[in-house]
Amino acid sequence: MSSHFTTGTDTASLEAIEQVLLYKVEHGELHLPLLPQVASEVMALASNPKADAAKLATLIHQDQALAAHVLRIANSPAYMPRSPIMSLQHAIAMLGFTLLSEIALAASIKAGVFQVPGHEEQVRTLWQHSLASGAFAKEIARARRVNVESAYLCGLLHEIGKPVVLRTVVAIARERNLPLTKTTLDMLIEGHHAHIGSIIGEQWGLPQQVVEATQYYRDYDHASSFRQECLLTCVADQLATHLLCPDEVPEATLRNHPALIELNLYPNDVEQLVKSKDKVLTIVESMNL
Repeated sequence: MSSHFTTGTDTASLEAIEQVLLYKVEHGELHLPLLPQVASEVMALASNPKADAAKLATLIHQDQALAAHVLRIANSPAYMPRSPIMSLQHAIAMLGFTLLSEIALAASIKAGVFQVPGHEEQVRTLWQHSLASGAFAKEIARARRVNVESAYLCGLLHEIGKPVVLRTVVAIARERNLPLTKTTLDMLIEGHHAHIGSIIGEQWGLPQQVVEATQYYRDYDHASSFRQECLLTCVADQLATHLLCPDEVPEATLRNHPALIELNLYPNDVEQLVKSKDKVLTIVESMNL
């Protein structure tokens, strides 16, 4: 890790902050966010085959800010309603139960987790990547003919540890009066978000495939189970990075990623995924209202 640094001060700060971070993780002292109540209930409804649209509308209505946010998204260019959507019941009729559940879940997660005062732009970038990953995960699941709803959760939540590491590291640096450069911050987030994200997933009671994908999406060969979900999430993550930061993952690199082969995605499948970038970007822009 230290090879990325130019000064001894950066290295010392990294090591000092990392030591405190690891101590907090090992001793259960890390402040983890609670799963927003609405998000928990939306997931429960979405997995219940007997749930109906009225229950979903009633649930969303319990949070007026969330209800207004959901309606703004439902009326956005991503979903292009034929006429203005004026109520949640109308939104469900136009968009469908599953899609509106996803919108409500994402809006609730953003409000409850993706908030770090003073680092709004970085959190916004993290959230955009999560949204893009969720959207691409659905496209991959359709191509692979696997569960789309499960894939969406894996994509949306695979980096749930990042805002938590960001908030924790910023707090440690402030409390210890340690310098914190962007490079140090980025390295700590990249180095620890997967493990911490899996801890959050376990605490939230997320489906095990989502917890596994969170921890092993970049290290899928070490996944003890749900390897296919880890592979799918890895590809969704790479597609999201290619969309939002194309210099980091050029198209040639993306098309040659080994996870594509392991998922049995044919060149035509990959071509369709790449062509879906505009559609995904529209969703990201709409959901990021």
